[in-house]
Amino acid sequence: MAQEREHNGRTLAPSGTLPSGKGRLGRLGPALAGTAAGLFVFVLYVRTLAPTVLYYDDPDMLDAVMLQMQVAVLGITHPTGYPTYLTLTHFFTYLPVGDVAYRVNLASAAYAALAVGVVFGAGYLLSRRVVAAAVAAVAFGLGGAIWSQAVIAEVYTMNALFIALTLVCLLLWRDRERDRYLLLAALLCGLCLTHHLTSGLLLPASLLFVGLVDRRRLLEWRLMLKCAGLFLLGLTPYLYLPIRSWMDAPMEANNPSNFERFWYVVSGGNLTGSFFAYGPAELPGRLLFYWGHLTDNINPVLVMVGLTGAALMVARDRPVGLLLGFLFLGWAFYSIENDIPDINLYFIPTYLVLCLWTAVGLGALLTEAEHLTERLPRMPQRAILVVLSVALLLIPLIGVRETSAANDMSEANLGRQQVDAIAEKAAPNATILHHRSSAWYLVLVERRRQDLTLVDPYLHNTEVEYADIVWPADLTLKETDRRYGTDDFSGVKAAKIAAQKGPVYVLDSEYIPDPKRYEAFGFEVREVEENILYKLTPAE
Repeated sequence: MAQEREHNGRTLAPSGTLPSGKGRLGRLGPALAGTAAGLFVFVLYVRTLAPTVLYYDDPDMLDAVMLQMQVAVLGITHPTGYPTYLTLTHFFTYLPVGDVAYRVNLASAAYAALAVGVVFGAGYLLSRRVVAAAVAAVAFGLGGAIWSQAVIAEVYTMNALFIALTLVCLLLWRDRERDRYLLLAALLCGLCLTHHLTSGLLLPASLLFVGLVDRRRLLEWRLMLKCAGLFLLGLTPYLYLPIRSWMDAPMEANNPSNFERFWYVVSGGNLTGSFFAYGPAELPGRLLFYWGHLTDNINPVLVMVGLTGAALMVARDRPVGLLLGFLFLGWAFYSIENDIPDINLYFIPTYLVLCLWTAVGLGALLTEAEHLTERLPRMPQRAILVVLSVALLLIPLIGVRETSAANDMSEANLGRQQVDAIAEKAAPNATILHHRSSAWYLVLVERRRQDLTLVDPYLHNTEVEYADIVWPADLTLKETDRRYGTDDFSGVKAAKIAAQKGPVYVLDSEYIPDPKRYEAFGFEVREVEENILYKLTPAE
């Protein structure tokens, strides 16, 4: 093995991996390579990007269509509110390309591509190898899970970006010994928490890392006070929730205008009840479940290299090894013990960590290849190393065609068809029964057909005071149930109440029962738009 270099008592990357000497890339080389990795995946994402407003689909798109609307109107989402995502992504709605929904989708692609570039940076800091970092970053970006979220409106790509940025700042602080990077990491830890609760694990992980690097820094009260202040500053996006609620936002789920409802939203609300859903006897099955998703997202060869890299990190660089190990185990445990429909998306941060380990493992492999060939003439040695590097770069591309096809949303026009069907074929002043659909986008973003009443009686949280499930009414859940019949999840009560006021339609979706079933409850059901919109008329 290559001789390891020591710096202030820390074991760092092998000296053979450091970019120095004739023929090595300079400072610009890694930056260009990281940019190229990000641009490469960005092009693939844009080619498969959803072109317009989306639709409800369980479990693949539970929130996408609602997020498109909420970003556009600066609303408030379900817990945890996602204030950072809403405010930053709102800027994309001003881009002069596509419709508003497309621009929100494009934001996800941009966040994912930036995350890939930052993962490259972290991988390079750990391995000091451009090829190793590029393979790891591209492997992460071409994973099915992150790709599926990069082509629709969702929060997970921004989460990956924030995690990667925090890790890069911690690594730069350790390597360059400049406190500004630690202060930036503290700010990012707070910001991460306002975006996704699982990223709260970064805070104890960062403190662990600082203690392992130099525990005396934890006792420097001025530095720690600055870090605490910047962490709190990172939490300030939470203020968006009550402020926007007081401004009477068009969509304010759970109405976090007082402390009780605010805390309910930011602490996860009803979404926290699914943790510890599995007992010890079920743990082996859950681990196999995770392993299956892991090897579906990352080439098994790279998974093995990554696990080898994890062992090397612990042996050579204990602070980083324990930092990444703590994060990986924490996120993996939380995910496999959680019982929600889209739990596979919670695995994405673990894939990010594994790809960083992969960079370390590949860096060690390339170093060993250099030492094994160092006695060969220069030309054969370089030829062997070039061939090896090219072979490694090709590994993440294995299966990319299939992954692209599986996540291709470029022909996903159902949401637009729903919007057009309602806009063009619903009678004036009608009621639309729907569930988390593009009807919200129609009335709030496109501001068409505002004569309609939207009612979502099919599934909602019954444990809250406010639930924004009727438009344009702004009522407590108890009053909404009384006036619109939303306490009957079959939708029959809501249909009967609405029919007393005017025309009633059902917007079909995966969750809504077959509209024809309303015939058993005294309605005539007529298909207005094939497989999309149905009119309910009370039988004489």
